[in-house]
Amino acid sequence: MSEAKTALVLGATGGSGGEIARALIARGWRVRALNRDPDKAAKPGDGLDWARGDALNAGEVTAAAQGASVIVHAVNPPGYRNWKGLALPMLESTIAAAQASGALIVFPGTVYNFGPETFPLAAEDAPQRPRTRKGGIRVAMERRLLEASQAGARVLILRAGDYFGPSTANSWFGAAMVKPGRRLKAVVYPGRRDVGHAWAYLPDFAETTMRLIERRGELPAFAVFHFGGHWFERGVEMAEAVRTASGKPVPIRSFPWLLVRLLSPFVETFREMLEMTYLWRSPLRLDNRKLVALLGEEPHTPTVEAVRASLRGLGCLEL
Repeated sequence: MSEAKTALVLGATGGSGGEIARALIARGWRVRALNRDPDKAAKPGDGLDWARGDALNAGEVTAAAQGASVIVHAVNPPGYRNWKGLALPMLESTIAAAQASGALIVFPGTVYNFGPETFPLAAEDAPQRPRTRKGGIRVAMERRLLEASQAGARVLILRAGDYFGPSTANSWFGAAMVKPGRRLKAVVYPGRRDVGHAWAYLPDFAETTMRLIERRGELPAFAVFHFGGHWFERGVEMAEAVRTASGKPVPIRSFPWLLVRLLSPFVETFREMLEMTYLWRSPLRLDNRKLVALLGEEPHTPTVEAVRASLRGLGCLEL
């Protein structure tokens, strides 16, 4: 296997990292995955070369990145916890590894960077004035990646809305709207039903990432794109699609925001979730015209097909 077709994925057990890793393997790449407990993380037939290491340890990340031409930085603090203490230090490890190996850093971005002044349509160069702590950290991460690119590193950022897909248990779709591993009896919608919302089907997102990686020679040192994904003018259309995909007229219920607020003083994850309420109350759509101009199209799986695959992967449909 040539070095030019070797990638290191940080966060291969997560949604975006795992999906991008599978897309790399499907295209003939050798994919190395870093984990503190690779024996536990490895799954039969996953096709990954597991390496033991911690994303907080720059030396271990650098060692794992030897010979890699791409480093996918898709590792996040679990359950929204301790972003301030973990997110930037883990990114520094990736930057150090990229500087040592010459690899392209691939960074899955979010809409957290943007505050309400960018609504309802945000281009890649829209002002980034987030109203949340996590948004501020995301802005700081992208700023650090820009600085790294100015010092010789190469960076690709693809921003997207909320993830859904067959392996997204740790997402609004998997953790709030449905219950993984349980037969669908109801679907919960977190937002205002008449307010638009953006979703990213992870297999489509990973395919788009791969097409950008394959065009990396044409990209500037710091390249940022927006993934349009599945946009619903009425946000509740996503819940309706879940009902259609399941084939059952299950009820659509509201998210228990009041309970989350009452428990937030005691649960850090709930405090972080509350910061994101503005994204469920106002429409924010990502402008993907720059992406389409380069690729000619954005990969897009039909909604019901994508939702059905997600429900099946999460174990919410009867066999």
